[in-house]
Amino acid sequence: MTSTHPSPRVLRRLLPGELTTLGPHSRGRRSARDWAVDVAVFAWAALCWALLYDGVADKTYLPHWMLQADAPLGAVACLSLWVRRRWPVGVALAVLPAAVVSDTVIGALTAIVFNLVLRVPPRTAMAVLLLHLGLALPFVYFVAAPEADRWVTVALVLALYVIAYTWGSAARVRRQLVLKLREDALRARADHERRLGDARRAERRAIAREMHDVLAHRVSLLSVHAGALAYRTKQTAAGKGSALDDAEIAESATVIRDNAHQALEELREVLHVLREEEAEKGEREPGAAGGVTPQPGLDRVGALVDEARAAGQPVQLDLGLDPTPDAEGTHPLRPQLQRTVYRAIQEGLTNARKHAPGAQVHIVVTGSPGDELTVRVSNPLPTGPAASGIPGAGAGLTGLRERLEIEGGTLQHGTADGLFTLRARLPWPP
Repeated sequence: MTSTHPSPRVLRRLLPGELTTLGPHSRGRRSARDWAVDVAVFAWAALCWALLYDGVADKTYLPHWMLQADAPLGAVACLSLWVRRRWPVGVALAVLPAAVVSDTVIGALTAIVFNLVLRVPPRTAMAVLLLHLGLALPFVYFVAAPEADRWVTVALVLALYVIAYTWGSAARVRRQLVLKLREDALRARADHERRLGDARRAERRAIAREMHDVLAHRVSLLSVHAGALAYRTKQTAAGKGSALDDAEIAESATVIRDNAHQALEELREVLHVLREEEAEKGEREPGAAGGVTPQPGLDRVGALVDEARAAGQPVQLDLGLDPTPDAEGTHPLRPQLQRTVYRAIQEGLTNARKHAPGAQVHIVVTGSPGDELTVRVSNPLPTGPAASGIPGAGAGLTGLRERLEIEGGTLQHGTADGLFTLRARLPWPP
């Protein structure tokens, strides 16, 4: 099915040249409509010149030189219509002598005054118009009209200028309105593109933050288990320890496999959260109507700590909040804040595992409704080589800070008294 709407190229041909350019003050090239209008206006002026030409000789009361100059001046005024768009003021001033002494200029003069008012500021147009009237009306009254028809002729000349001026002013106002609407549309489109770009950048940051928070922790656990398995194997090969039996190898492989599966499951959860707004409100377990695992909250902090301990990381948890919801299934701390607390603890454990392997990690969570919610994760600074061999992107703290800023919180981290401390503060409305 073909579209009945004209193409942009056809629309440009049907618009004035000034309305097809990007800027309101750009002249641009003449459109097909402009050429059609110019031909019609020139034909109108030439027709008026031809109709008035025969009546010039009947005005025997005028000087002979004026009768001889009338037709040539009118013809020059008609020819000037082809350059009136480029030099509206210059053309209006150039035809001033013809406007005063010539009758055959009437058709061209109408178009010239209309063009002047349309294309130049009102003050300039009014000044040129008053100059025309200041010369033409006295000349018509005292010289160019018979005594019996003086006031009638003056009224006709004045009406000619007023009609052309009013018509040009109306066209100018309409054209300025169109230009203003176009500028508003261009500005709205630029704002939309800017907001779209900001939204895309924010989405990329959210994806990077979620990926880091979820996968960095899980992959670091994988690295610890695989590293322990590799260390035992090297020790056995060097004759410094007993060989791993089949049960130990199977147990280590099972732990690595389970963590890999868990990493894929958490990745699926992250992708769902980024695609569905309902994910922020808490989703259902697999097998329910939604088929989505709930986002981590306070009730999963214990499991997070147990995973770290199972990987050989000593962790002490002081959770000053009750992680279980009340009888109605709600918790004083809304799900988004619970999730942020979980991610802060997760990032603290991941950092300690990377930079201070084997160090005791102390986690303290305190707060109450109407007060501040604080998460503090600290560990002693390593005394020897601290490299764990686990690579990192270095963006975990940046992503955590962005997450906290979204919730109106702050993040502080640094070393003092031999401890590295990560402290996250969040507002907890009453």
